[in-house]
Amino acid sequence: MTTVALEITNSGWVTTFQDLGRRDSERRGVPTGGAADQHSATIANVLVGNARGAALLENLGGELALVPDADVLLAVTGAPAEVTVAGAPARPWSPLFVPAGQEVRVRADLARGMRTYLAVSGTFRAGTLLGSVAPDPRMGFGQLLAEGQRMLVDTQFRGFRRGFEPPLFRLPVPVPHFGEGAWTVDVLASHGTDTIAGIRELLEESSYLVTPRSDHVGLRLEGPVRHPEGDTEIVSQGVPIGALQIPHADELIVLGRYRSLTAGYPIVGVTSRACLPLLGQAGPGRQLRFRWIDRETSLRHCAQRDAEVGALERAVVEAFGARGFEAPLSTTNREAILT
Repeated sequence: MTTVALEITNSGWVTTFQDLGRRDSERRGVPTGGAADQHSATIANVLVGNARGAALLENLGGELALVPDADVLLAVTGAPAEVTVAGAPARPWSPLFVPAGQEVRVRADLARGMRTYLAVSGTFRAGTLLGSVAPDPRMGFGQLLAEGQRMLVDTQFRGFRRGFEPPLFRLPVPVPHFGEGAWTVDVLASHGTDTIAGIRELLEESSYLVTPRSDHVGLRLEGPVRHPEGDTEIVSQGVPIGALQIPHADELIVLGRYRSLTAGYPIVGVTSRACLPLLGQAGPGRQLRFRWIDRETSLRHCAQRDAEVGALERAVVEAFGARGFEAPLSTTNREAILT
């Protein structure tokens, strides 16, 4: 095990430590938090041999750049981005060998996505709150990273004689499609769907625009909505991640991983889990359309995505082993992954 220092030479708009969020924290009243695009964060870690929920960097907008003081293995995922190592083009969604002293730079295409993720093979030394590095500004746990800051990573990586040239190293990476134009989001009916007459048809037939007032709590959407008739009081209820909520104002809110855990507004649908990462990439000006699906279809989409991640994990373990590198993922999960 060695310790590598990485100096941030450009932090972009907002760069933070992230992971997949807190476990079992919501019973204490603390949102789970975690990466807005859980799929991209997971894949970044898997590509460098880490466990799925390992700490990594999340960059929101702008440009991220850093320089390691020793050889490292890293991966960049998330929004379509231009990636360079020592000024030379490099491939996102792939393991990247970065020599000591060379700068890796990531510039996202903000017209196609808002967040990029950078994982390094090993373990970041970062503070935690309730077992997670995920920031929670409301709890005074910001995790913001700034230009000039040095981060430490404990790693078993010793370098490869050669990099990951395409003819030698192919992995079944499930790269999402960040298309142009309106994005389609699958939603399921909730207990509140039928409490507002015509809301199902209105949501399916309309287009909604992500506004600049959106944040880590949820996406605020401009578009047609309807409210319950009369002055019916709604008792506060549990609010799931991805809930489509209609407040008193004429807007639709899709709640994220940092939402309040209870609320007293109508919940007219819930985003399918497989579509939540897409919402994590939706920035101001993005058009969204909603498509109703049933529970069985949602579960099938989730199972397919999980199977794709599992196939990638197995391929990484085998490929790294063939190169003589036993990654952290393979030492802790080898038996489970290969069976």
